[in-house]
Amino acid sequence: MDVDKGLYAAPKGLEEETEEVEAIEVIIDDDVIEEAMEEDEERDTFNDNLAEELEDNYLEELSSDLLEGFNTDVDSRKDWLQTYVDGLELLGLDMEDRSEPWEGACSVVHPLMSEALVKFQAETMMETFPASGPVKTSIVGRETPECMEAAHRVQENMNYQLMEKMPEFRPEHERMLWGLGLSGNAFKKVYYDPALERQTSIFVPAEDMVVPYGASNLE
Repeated sequence: MDVDKGLYAAPKGLEEETEEVEAIEVIIDDDVIEEAMEEDEERDTFNDNLAEELEDNYLEELSSDLLEGFNTDVDSRKDWLQTYVDGLELLGLDMEDRSEPWEGACSVVHPLMSEALVKFQAETMMETFPASGPVKTSIVGRETPECMEAAHRVQENMNYQLMEKMPEFRPEHERMLWGLGLSGNAFKKVYYDPALERQTSIFVPAEDMVVPYGASNLE
């Protein structure tokens, strides 16, 4: 059977119409290009050190205000810091050279507080860091199979990150619990480490975290 070639042939006049299409003229606005270049320069200088651009008298005023605020916060927690130092002595963790009642005498400290601190750390560690991992997800609202599967994936991934990809997480967590039982305060700093190219979690001792003593929160 012959195939009608007219069904597959290009429409008549298509070549003529293609030849008659006018070329598109592109107009480049120099002002737009300059504005774009200026924006790129602003982005490049966004993270510059402002201290190199400010006047010396302003920098001196700013540093004086910062030091005054820092010293005020340190003075406000002197009583707490002295209590912290006394607690270290009562734990028997402070090496002391005694001259009373004779030179080189041994200072005996009852281990009750040390035992209580170790017990608190061990029991809290078991509760906050079980064998399955420290992360446990919960669903707020109506539970559906999709939500439960998503929660399970999140839980597995976060536990993998904390237990496998962040080897410092567990020992730093143990140190934090020790500091919490000792001083009543403990802090963690979680940040992205560009050298390790991953999240990092470290313990910050209370004596290294200077905030107003009466502050109800860090914000």
